[in-house]
Amino acid sequence: MIVMPTAVALVTFEDLERLPDEPGKTELLDGEVIQMPPAFLPHNILSEDLFLLLRQMVKTLTSGGTARGLGKVHHEMGYKIGKGPDSWLIPDVSITHQDQSASEKYYEGAPLIAIEIISESNTARYVDRKTKKYLANGSQEVWVLYPKTRRVLTHYAGRDTVEIGRAHIRSGVLAEVSGIPLSEIW
Repeated sequence: MIVMPTAVALVTFEDLERLPDEPGKTELLDGEVIQMPPAFLPHNILSEDLFLLLRQMVKTLTSGGTARGLGKVHHEMGYKIGKGPDSWLIPDVSITHQDQSASEKYYEGAPLIAIEIISESNTARYVDRKTKKYLANGSQEVWVLYPKTRRVLTHYAGRDTVEIGRAHIRSGVLAEVSGIPLSEIW
């Protein structure tokens, strides 16, 4: 039996804005609407803990004047990425560029660092597509956290290498920090 792939109706960001609110997270990736169920408690606790850790870290770095280019740290913030078909992505945690363009509702372009936490509703294909979209549109790093295996894959802009962290997350953007201990978030 041959199974024919089904066509996906592509939509614009304006079409997405007119859709009714649904529980969970709705993203737009290259014109394709992706709906995910609400995150479970362990996912939310992990993303909130990482948000609070990074928020304090960035606050310390920027107040000391050692960090350049760092903007704000956000939990579940939307980013409109408009090169090619429209995309609207919501990383679990993100750090913006220092002077990132924003409207009243969301940021324009990809964040400086996008952080995705893998849950049951994520597929490898979707996370890979999101990672490529972030990096092609201004992100310097994408961190993908795998809670079940307690590891982090760090993708860097302009490099084909991926760093696997089991004890620390090493960041070129947060170079002033020798490494973020994963023991503080697991």
